[in-house]
Amino acid sequence: MNKDQLLKKRYRAEKRFKFYGLVSITLAILFVIFLVNVIFSKGRAAFQRTTIAVEVNFNTEELELSSNASIEEIQDADFYDLSINSLLKLYKTEGAKQEKELLRVFSPDHDIEIKNFLIKNLDNLNKNVIVNLTTSDDIDQLHKGNYPRHLPEERRRISDFQLLIYDQLVKENKVNKVFNTFFFTNGDSRNPEVAGIGGSLFGSFFTIIITLILSFPIAIFASIYLEEFAPKNRITDFIEININNLAAVPSIVFGLLGLGILLGTFDLPRSTPLVAGITLSLMTLPRIIIPCRASLKAVPPSIREGALAVGASKVQSVMHHVVPLSIPGTLSGTIIGLAQALGETAPLILIGMVAFVVDIPATPIDPSASLPVQVYLWSEQAERGFVEKTSATIMVLLSFLIVMNFIAVYLRQKFEKKWS
Repeated sequence: MNKDQLLKKRYRAEKRFKFYGLVSITLAILFVIFLVNVIFSKGRAAFQRTTIAVEVNFNTEELELSSNASIEEIQDADFYDLSINSLLKLYKTEGAKQEKELLRVFSPDHDIEIKNFLIKNLDNLNKNVIVNLTTSDDIDQLHKGNYPRHLPEERRRISDFQLLIYDQLVKENKVNKVFNTFFFTNGDSRNPEVAGIGGSLFGSFFTIIITLILSFPIAIFASIYLEEFAPKNRITDFIEININNLAAVPSIVFGLLGLGILLGTFDLPRSTPLVAGITLSLMTLPRIIIPCRASLKAVPPSIREGALAVGASKVQSVMHHVVPLSIPGTLSGTIIGLAQALGETAPLILIGMVAFVVDIPATPIDPSASLPVQVYLWSEQAERGFVEKTSATIMVLLSFLIVMNFIAVYLRQKFEKKWS
């Protein structure tokens, strides 16, 4: 084979390699587009909820309130009877069965919604006011076009009578879609129409803050010591090998560690962001140490030598010159490590954050869930409303991860030094 043939063969091989690379990238992009499309198509409906306009008479006598009732009095008042009477006026019913079917058109929390409306609008006492009340999950899915109303009644959760009520209310323009603020402000619930990620958001926030507070300073000082001051011997080699090994340990192992030590030995409160943050900080430490050491190593030796040449001590040359120049890579590695911790589920399940928690946590020692655990919990529910809530939570989680990775790339590009 002569020289020209060898050259043509090499060119053909390069073209094949480029083609294989282009096909691989195209397939990866198509898979990502397909995944995002599936999630968005199912989850976007969760950001809206269906409401029905109901006329409510906030009669102080019926509510047993004073004419100038305070918020505390209203919070202690019973709105159930007032709520029931207001709902039964919407459609003419005959008998207790039809009354129950009419009430099941609405979310079971209709009296709480009416109470919260009055608390926010105290000037509506002794007035007839239109209040938009949340419908049940079945009516919500029906209005969004996700409910097969053509099926026989015995195969539907919505009765024919409820369909008549719905159709009549639609004709009267009383059925509307509004932005679902409950999704962001409410905690978990057995009723998908009022379930929200408020508790999970706060739980994830507290968890990540604790993880950052614990892991970042320890990882920074460990990296500086190992890279700049530690002698090169068998002990430091053993430490470095174990740091690399810990970065590859499955996250569920750290969950077992948290379960056995933090909960079993130290008896810390179960299902709290405090325990979750400590557990995830142990998992995140090696994932911050490795990029931090790489950033320190990337600083040219001339920086150290120049600082020492003008009389700086070893500590001064490292802390005043080397560390500041390694900050961009360190920050980007830290943010990526925290983003990875934000999406972890297995260790949080083992420490009890899989529990059903309705209240939104006020402190890191209050029981709560987290965004990935909330996805896990809702994915096991059969109701169609939880399916869209699961996809919507994944959308929120992906948004946080994308933002955190964008910040990491931005910091690296903005502050990174180019060494010639």
